[in-house]
Amino acid sequence: MNGSTNNINNNLYVPVSGDVDNYFEQRYILLRLKEQRIYTDEEVFQLPEIPEDHPHFREWVIRKQSCRQLISRLESKKDILNILEIGCGNGWLSYQLSRIPGSRVIGLDINMVELQQAARVFNTNSKLKFIYGDIRSGIISDLKFDAIVFAASIQYFPCMKEILNAAQAHLFHDGEIHITDTHLYKPGDVNDAVNRSKSYFNSVGFPEMSGYYYHHSITELDSYPCKILRNPTSVRNKLFAKNPFYWICIGKK
Repeated sequence: MNGSTNNINNNLYVPVSGDVDNYFEQRYILLRLKEQRIYTDEEVFQLPEIPEDHPHFREWVIRKQSCRQLISRLESKKDILNILEIGCGNGWLSYQLSRIPGSRVIGLDINMVELQQAARVFNTNSKLKFIYGDIRSGIISDLKFDAIVFAASIQYFPCMKEILNAAQAHLFHDGEIHITDTHLYKPGDVNDAVNRSKSYFNSVGFPEMSGYYYHHSITELDSYPCKILRNPTSVRNKLFAKNPFYWICIGKK
């Protein structure tokens, strides 16, 4: 990493030059509290396992499936696997990825509250580190990865091309970018999705959050070397997996 850093709780690094949107973080945390998506330390450590009576149990069934499939693919790669998760939140997926033999994982986010929880919950894991900041700011300019993961996070970046190009710059020549657990739309469906999100954020009392939530078209990936590893519209998925999200694998340009 460039520049000096402050070390907090052994595995959370905060670059001195960190430039993040604190207003977004504050509103995001309040929204997640209202949605019952802020978890205790004990719950985070157990994720994606969660009690059946939890209000988001069905959501976590899908996240668990996506996690298992991603790990299965990455386990077939190199003996030493350097992984970056962008938008890692409370770190549960980064932790699961760190359990892959030979893996070394960095979780990156601009949410200090959840990152501090991640560092606290997983502070004994020497294979797992967390960094506070935005990849586009150059805070990890000297690092490259075999896999870069966007799990339920790409929707918080306004420009797909900008964030993917930033990720590509940190990818080894045979590396992969994985996008999962995020809706991607046909071009003609984007406006309806935008309106649904606006209605939702208005209904829960956080209308300003619609300005931080972006709806990307699947066609925005056309210029990248992509593989669709899961297509939610396929007959197979509808009959068996019933996962509503694309799983996209992007190679190095």
